[in-house]
Amino acid sequence: MVTDQSYDLVILGGGAAAFAAITEADRRDLSTALVNTGLPLGGTCVNVGCVPSKHLLEVGKTAFEPPRNPFDAVAYDDDQPRTDWSAAIDQKDSIVTSLREQNYVDVADHFGTDIYEGFGHVVEDTAIRVVDGEDAGTTITGEKLLVATGSSPHIAPIDGIESVDYETSETILERHNLPESVVMIGGGYVALEWGQILHHMGADVTLLQRSSHVLSGMEGQLGRELQRCFEDEGIEVVTDATVDRVREGDGGTSSGGVSVDVTVDEQSRTYTASDLFVATGVSPNTDDIGLAEVGIETDDSGAVVVDEMFQTATPDVYAAGDCIGEPMLETVAAKEGNHAVKNAFGSAEQSSAGRSSGQGPREEDEGATVDYHAVPKVVFTSPEVAAVGTTELEYVDEHGTCTCRTVEMEDVPKAKAVEDTRGLVQVVKHHETDEIVGVHMVGARAADMIPEATLAVRFGLTVDDIIDTIHPFPTFSEAFKHACQAFRRDTSKMSCCVE
Repeated sequence: MVTDQSYDLVILGGGAAAFAAITEADRRDLSTALVNTGLPLGGTCVNVGCVPSKHLLEVGKTAFEPPRNPFDAVAYDDDQPRTDWSAAIDQKDSIVTSLREQNYVDVADHFGTDIYEGFGHVVEDTAIRVVDGEDAGTTITGEKLLVATGSSPHIAPIDGIESVDYETSETILERHNLPESVVMIGGGYVALEWGQILHHMGADVTLLQRSSHVLSGMEGQLGRELQRCFEDEGIEVVTDATVDRVREGDGGTSSGGVSVDVTVDEQSRTYTASDLFVATGVSPNTDDIGLAEVGIETDDSGAVVVDEMFQTATPDVYAAGDCIGEPMLETVAAKEGNHAVKNAFGSAEQSSAGRSSGQGPREEDEGATVDYHAVPKVVFTSPEVAAVGTTELEYVDEHGTCTCRTVEMEDVPKAKAVEDTRGLVQVVKHHETDEIVGVHMVGARAADMIPEATLAVRFGLTVDDIIDTIHPFPTFSEAFKHACQAFRRDTSKMSCCVE
C-alpha cells in the first residue's frame, strides 16, 4: 500500500469526538489528520443537530408563546403571530455556516490538523483510504487511529415506508416551505423537539408514540408531564400506538399527503396529514467503512465495540462518539474523544504550549474513563426536561425499595412569580446513606438547573448537603433544594426562604 502521508493520529470523522481528540493531541504535540466523512466539518451538532434545532425551537417559542402570556398587564392586538419558515431556515443556515467556520475550520487550522474531504475506508489497521470526494485516492496512516463517524437518523422498518416521502431531523433542515400538518412517528427527544418546533411555527402536529408515555427511556413522570403540556398547547399525542402501515393519499392537501394506519387499544385508527416525519431513533455510521476487514467488531446496532478505555479489538484503533452507541450526546462524544487520545498515547509529555501555560501531564492522562451514570440528559422543549442518574424504577429494581420525593413547580415561588408553573422535580436518594443518586425534572430552565444535580450525583452529595447550601431567591433552582427538603419536612408548610 502506498501511503501519501503519515501522522501520529489519524481520525475518521469530523464531529465533536474528532475535534476533542485533535485538541488533546495538540496538547501532546502530536501530528494529526482527519478524513471528514459524511456531514460537513463539525458533524451532527453544528450542522443538523443541537445548533439548528435549538435555534428553530427559540424561533417557534418566540412566535407561539407571547400571545399566550399570563399577565393581565400585557395585551396583544392580534393573537396570531406571523411566521416565516423560509426566513427561519435561511437564518439557521447563516448561523450554522458561521459556527462551522469559527469552531471547526478555524480550530483545525489552529491545531495544524490536515483535513481530507471524502468517504474514508479503513485499510490495514491504522490507515484510511479516501475512496471518493475531492481527496479521493489519498491514503493516510497513523500510529493510532480513532474512528469517530457519528450517527444518522434510523428509519424503523414500517410497512410502506419505502413508497412514501417523509422528513427526518436532517431533511427538514433543507426544506423551505412549512408543512401544513404533520404526523410524527416517535416519542423521543427528536420527535418532541421537532414536533414543538413545527407546531409553534403553525403546523398541525400529531405525535404517535408506541409506549404508554413519551420519553419512555426517562423517568415516567417526566414524559407524562410533558405530554400534558403538549396537549394543553394543542399538539395531539397518541400513546400505545402501534404503526401498522404508512401510505400515500388522504392527507387533505392538493398533493395528497400521507395516511398512517395504527392500532391503539386494539382498535384500528388512521391519521392523515400533509407530511410524515419519522423520528424513530439514530444508528451509528459504521456501514461500509472497512471495520470488519481489519478486525474491528460492531454489535447488533452497528455500534463499534470498545472497552472502557475506548480501545477496539485492534490494539491501535480506538473509537468514540455516537458510533460507539448510547448515550449519543455531543458533550459525551467530546469527552470520549479526549479520553481516547489520552489512553492511546499514555501520559503526556509537557508540550511547549503546556510549559508556557504551566500545564503539564495530568493524573487522568492514563486510564481515562467516563462515568456514564453522571451524564445529564436534556430535552430542549418548552418546558424543558432534564435528568441525571438513577430513576425510581431502576432503584426499586436494584434495592427493592425507593426513597423519592417530588415537588411541583407550582409550589416554587419563582414559578409563581413569572406565571409559569409547569413541571416538577423528583429526587431519588440512597435509602441508607442519603446520597442523591438521581434527579429528574420538567420545567422552565431545567437545562440550567441540571448541572447542580449532576455534581450532586457525581460526587455523592447528600440531600442535607443541598439543603445546607444557600440558593439565591427567587430562582427555579430552588425547586431542587425544595425536593431535598421534602425528605426532612412538609414543604407545603414553609415560608419562601425557610431553611
